[in-house]
Amino acid sequence: MHAETDDSTIYKVVINHEEQYSIWPAERENPLGWSDVGVSGNKQTCLEHIQAVWTDMRPLSLRQALAKQSA
Repeated sequence: MHAETDDSTIYKVVINHEEQYSIWPAERENPLGWSDVGVSGNKQTCLEHIQAVWTDMRPLSLRQALAKQSA
């Protein structure tokens, strides 16, 4: 039995104030500081969504600080 192939959990994609993404079991309340992005499904579906939208892994505060420096 392989845990990955037997995972029937429905997940949701969540995001924090630094625009960092994660997945969380859909039936559970979000961790403090994290909000739903409106995508749910199996683990693979959620991870594929994150891969498509999270193209800059740097936290929002770092991106903003670097943008100020270059302005």
